[in-house]
Amino acid sequence: MTTISVDMIKKLREATSVGILDCRKALEATGGDYDKAMDILREKGLATAAKRADRKASEGVIDVYSHGNGRVAVLVEVNCETDFVGRSEVFRTLAHELSLQVAAASPAYIREEDVPQEVLDHEADIARGKAREDGKPDAIMPRIVEGSLTKYKDEFVLLRQKYIRDDSKTVQDLLNETIVSTGENIVIRRFVRWGLGETTQD
Repeated sequence: MTTISVDMIKKLREATSVGILDCRKALEATGGDYDKAMDILREKGLATAAKRADRKASEGVIDVYSHGNGRVAVLVEVNCETDFVGRSEVFRTLAHELSLQVAAASPAYIREEDVPQEVLDHEADIARGKAREDGKPDAIMPRIVEGSLTKYKDEFVLLRQKYIRDDSKTVQDLLNETIVSTGENIVIRRFVRWGLGETTQD
């Protein structure tokens, strides 16, 4: 098995602007083959999406969705670069799909970097406490904590969630596909979800 070095990841990241984790995954999937890893990132639309990420997006739409006879309501703001794309069917469909995702999967954050450090520390403490209670050795504790934090992010970070209509891809994949098809940077700006009878503590 090929060892994926920091230099290999750095080289791919510099060429594509894609995140470190995605670069590592692509290299691991191809046994360290740079060209094949590049192809994987392009097929997923990650390279194209990353290169467009610094372009200003201030047009778009606020999608409003109500579910279960008014038991759940969602507002999602999605931005793009031009009014032309903002009015397009493919963009509006994305915005609506994101509203459905928020209604069904109840994310707490949009991006991984939005999760406060104190929340991650708290989840790590819970994972360590449970592992000790289960008699797990200290040597594997870091791996247990890492796995627990990954699971938490996959559940509560919108872009990392499995897409409700197709669990073979994530919401990030769905977003990347729309970026590629529209040729514009697209940003999920904010969302809010209300459930009847819920409080902010819920």
